[in-house]
Amino acid sequence: MVFLINATFYFYLVGFITFLVLKLTRPSKTKPNLPPSPPKLPIIGNIHQLGTLPHRSFRNLSEKYGPLLWLQLGRIPALLVSSVDLTRELMKNQDAAYAGRFQSISVRTLLYDCKDVAYSTYNESWKQKRKVCVLELLSMKRVRSFQAIRDEEVAEMVDEIRRACLSDNNCSVNISDLISATTNNVIFRCIIGQKYDTAESSGRFGTLARKEMVHLAELMVGDFFPWLGWIDVLSGKIKELKDTFKAVDGFFDEVTEDHKKVMKQKTKDDDEKKDFVDILLQLQETDKLVFELTKDDLKAIVTEMFLGGNETTTTTVEWILTELRRNPRTMKKAQEEIRNVMGSKSKVEESDIKEMKYLKLVTKEALRLHAPAPFLIPRETISDTKLGGYDIPAKTMIFVNMWAIQRDPEIWENPEEFIPERFENSEMDFKGQDFELIPFGSGRRMCPGMDFAMASVEYMLANLLHWFDWKLPDDGSPECEIDVSETYGLTVKKKVPLFLQPIPFSSLQAQCP
Repeated sequence: MVFLINATFYFYLVGFITFLVLKLTRPSKTKPNLPPSPPKLPIIGNIHQLGTLPHRSFRNLSEKYGPLLWLQLGRIPALLVSSVDLTRELMKNQDAAYAGRFQSISVRTLLYDCKDVAYSTYNESWKQKRKVCVLELLSMKRVRSFQAIRDEEVAEMVDEIRRACLSDNNCSVNISDLISATTNNVIFRCIIGQKYDTAESSGRFGTLARKEMVHLAELMVGDFFPWLGWIDVLSGKIKELKDTFKAVDGFFDEVTEDHKKVMKQKTKDDDEKKDFVDILLQLQETDKLVFELTKDDLKAIVTEMFLGGNETTTTTVEWILTELRRNPRTMKKAQEEIRNVMGSKSKVEESDIKEMKYLKLVTKEALRLHAPAPFLIPRETISDTKLGGYDIPAKTMIFVNMWAIQRDPEIWENPEEFIPERFENSEMDFKGQDFELIPFGSGRRMCPGMDFAMASVEYMLANLLHWFDWKLPDDGSPECEIDVSETYGLTVKKKVPLFLQPIPFSSLQAQCP
């Protein structure tokens, strides 16, 4: 018995010594050289520093701790980039390594497990889907082909404002709702061939779309702490997500089934009249694609087109009119240019927009000051890489704070002021090559809908500024100011809708001597 005890003792002793020798002699794994990090709390890390307006909170952190910061958002490792040079390195020189997407619980639930384009995993399937979207809906050729739709919907918007003026000389218009409805009408007709405000079930979809846009910007408890995902179930968040998804999914099931019935009656001569859903359904039936375009793929892509197209366009026009009303001289200069180009024409033509140089400066300055998506859509590293001399591990969530870069006083003079003239003698553009100004992103993950969005933005603005002068309700009282507070979601929108009083341009002309 004593022998057995001693033998057992020596066996464990030898094993323990062997373990120590191996442990001490084995090369230790070098800790990654991570970027500096703001002070964080146990377990939650830097979550408490997000704030209700993360683009502003993160700018404050960058000003205090530097342009490249390591954040720990619960279990999510994240990188905050607030420098032009680092953004150029990330999106141009190392674009492939940073081409992934962080896929939250909300995104996976609402976009068919990320079968869309914006949030899809970077792979061959994503490349093919993006190519289809660009060629069939978002190419410049396609954008021009939709001009008749923009003409009709914007003309109807102008007529609606005129009718409001006739019924009440002191009427005020909810510009935010008006722009959103017009944008939705354009997008609906381009994608499913029906108007937003008259299509069957469109009212139901409008409510669902607003819910979905809020959900997509949300991070759940389970995103930060997977082991606490049950809290999202108990709180009802998961049920809310699934209910919204089920309703939207049902809407697009109706749309695709209706299109399949109508497609059987269409001929080759109707190609120009085909909407985006028609084209996707047609591609499903052919062998032209190198990937399988499933029903869920189709619905995910169409859902994304609706949500992304409306949010960026509506937000941009809303902020432009807000800034023009706050800067009367700038508004007057823009209107004089538009009216000089128009002359006595009864309709704004697409060719007229090309001649409105100052209008384009106004739009560019608004995109600088009010980038619709301040972080673009957060990326994720695909592999281990380096940035700014630091190690960046794979699966790191990337925040590029374009909002902060586009207001950086080291780059821009008087960065908080709305000054379109700053671009007058500048070749800088927002098409992805000038990293001081990339509101639509750059590289592989650049927003493919830029041309589609800008065509609507410029055409709506030209009409609103040509046919009407705009003043604040009760203009003249010192306390009458525009509320420019923000609310954060998929885009940074005005917290309070913009109400303006329109004065028809024709009545102004009648008053002139």
